[in-house]
Amino acid sequence: MKSMPLFIGLRYIRARRRNQFISFLSGFAMLGMLLGVGALIIVLSVMNGFDRELKGRLLSAIPHASILDAQGMDDWLPLASQLANRPEIVAQAPFVEGFAMLGYGRALQAVAFKGVQPDLEKEVSEIAEHMVLGSLEALTPGEYGIVMGRLLARQLGVMPGDKIMMTLPQLNVTPAGIFPRVKRFTVAGVFEVGAQVDQSLVLLHISDAQRLLRRGGKVDGVHLRLVDMFAADQVAHSIAASLPSTLTVRSWSQTQGSLFQAIKMEKTVITVLLLIIVLVAAFNIVTSLVLMVADKRADIAVLRTLGLTAKEVMAIFVVQGSAVGAIGIVLGAILGSIVGIYVGPIVQQLEALTGLYMFDPSVYFISHLPSYWLWQDVALVSGVGLLLSLVASLYPAYRAAKIEPAETLRYE
Repeated sequence: MKSMPLFIGLRYIRARRRNQFISFLSGFAMLGMLLGVGALIIVLSVMNGFDRELKGRLLSAIPHASILDAQGMDDWLPLASQLANRPEIVAQAPFVEGFAMLGYGRALQAVAFKGVQPDLEKEVSEIAEHMVLGSLEALTPGEYGIVMGRLLARQLGVMPGDKIMMTLPQLNVTPAGIFPRVKRFTVAGVFEVGAQVDQSLVLLHISDAQRLLRRGGKVDGVHLRLVDMFAADQVAHSIAASLPSTLTVRSWSQTQGSLFQAIKMEKTVITVLLLIIVLVAAFNIVTSLVLMVADKRADIAVLRTLGLTAKEVMAIFVVQGSAVGAIGIVLGAILGSIVGIYVGPIVQQLEALTGLYMFDPSVYFISHLPSYWLWQDVALVSGVGLLLSLVASLYPAYRAAKIEPAETLRYE
């Protein structure tokens, strides 16, 4: 008897109805669930892909973590020796950093510059592997060479060998007056990572940067490359606990966190908006069940006279509504997962057939549609869809449980 509501509820889904409009509404609700769940999984997979792609590209050019000293480090080697025993750290490199304005002809561009040791910088950054012109080794002390991103080189209109002017936010006081500090550099190379650093970061030799900023032999800190870049926050806290309070440990999530927070917020907003499709499908379940209850009043009355309780009648329609939603959710999850996993190749094939490109490689950092499917997203979307289907079934089921058998059968 306990399985009777389940049996009847599932039987009602398959049964042919006298009112075809009810069948249409049930099918429409199922289709709405399918489309809503499928679209949400596809969009979340694409958003995950963009997030992963940006992190991978950006973190190939910037350090996973940095140790800074506001007063400057006279000798960074003792610190390097202390950190060498930590298994989480792969490599270390000293740096000097600052901000300046680059000028070539009439073009001007604000940039962040970093003084590095080319041989050590290759261990903590992959910029050397992304050089399109010149090489990182071309940065030699005393030559005042400079390496910049491709987008920055395009904006300035420079090539390796060109002379550019760097203006620092500092002043020189001379008998002739006060003038900004300006230094001529030679473009030694161009890199392309495919991220924001391509238009905002330039590299100098560390000794040239020290002379430029009048640091003497001091460095600003040490860059670190970690085994797991996504564990940078935990590693940074662990390192900070073992270092003097005069040193500050900073992870990539602190320096670039605003970018990825914006992506996370965008993902959340899109998720909420697309859940409206699932909510509309849930309302269709309410409508179809209300009409079903009206259509099955006589059947409900007969079942009540045969001994079914009000709770069991209610359970019949809860089962029916939940099952309609569940079928749509399962089909949507399967379809959304397949498309979400293969959306990149699908879009590439469509671009090859039509000759139209979603992302122009000359404009966007990412020229393809990345995707990264997560089972957690599928579980979350499916769980929310099932919950909405269950909630949508409660009111019509309650109405069915309130039907009085005697009143209904009197007019049959």
